[in-house]
Amino acid sequence: MAGVIAQRLVGSIPILLIVSLITFAMIHLIPGDPAAAIAGLSATGEQIANIRHDLGLDQPLPAQLAHWYLNLLHGDLGRSLLLGQPVLQATMQRLPVTVALSGYALVLTLVLGLVSGIVAALRQNSWIDQAAMIFAMLGISVPNFYLGLLMIILFAVRLGWLPTGGYVPLTQDPLGWLATSTMPAISLALLLTGLLARITRSTMLEVLRQDYIRTARAKGLPERRVVLRHALANALIPITTVIGIVISLLISGSVVTETLFSIPGIGQLLTQAVLNRDYPMVQGGLLITTALLVLVNIAVDVCYALLDPRVRY
Repeated sequence: MAGVIAQRLVGSIPILLIVSLITFAMIHLIPGDPAAAIAGLSATGEQIANIRHDLGLDQPLPAQLAHWYLNLLHGDLGRSLLLGQPVLQATMQRLPVTVALSGYALVLTLVLGLVSGIVAALRQNSWIDQAAMIFAMLGISVPNFYLGLLMIILFAVRLGWLPTGGYVPLTQDPLGWLATSTMPAISLALLLTGLLARITRSTMLEVLRQDYIRTARAKGLPERRVVLRHALANALIPITTVIGIVISLLISGSVVTETLFSIPGIGQLLTQAVLNRDYPMVQGGLLITTALLVLVNIAVDVCYALLDPRVRY
């Protein structure tokens, strides 16, 4: 297994390089001059030209790309034009915020999605099944940013139960973190809860029709054990695949959510970097985000082997 993981890690290097190349090309297509943004409105043309020279922006694009790859080989992602600090340092400072928010949303997604999907499968065609699937369809249909705005208006502005935005670190004040993270986590989780619930329901229905489930019930095993030990255990492979997709969507969806709720995570950092033409931050931040997604996919592959003894690499 260790050899397979090492092989997957080595195989992910071309993916990261291609992502960095696409990011480099796209970020340079965005209109605007980062040197002019740094210099300010009152700067002269000479001052802007000096800043462009200091940042290396006056060099041809192939030379800038080669310089980027050369620094990347030494573990240097560059220095943020906006923050004036190394990209890796700035990203690592924001990473715990995004991980905490995504983890909260993941817990909500797993609990609500799995429970509603299992219950809907066990009560097929009943009002419980229909209610769960209506809830899943609503979750899939409502965009997370729109849901976030509705929750801000209702729970923050009208009722005053939760703050409109901001962030309190979990280690500093757990209750404050819960208050500032609940609405963003729900807006992230609702879409993915609907997805997970529908996949769980369909997978459980297929497994519950198998002969070994009828045999387990005929032997007089308790229904709880039949559902959890036999049905759910055999349905975990496709569900695990969806959970990997859910984690990836949580990481990528944090860009909009963190910006909407003013949460200082990687998503908000990348949004500010794009708006301010902070080339090194956009390239480095997206590269780190892509690396996280690659690690999630590798972890899912490892889970396959742990959950199903028949899976061998």
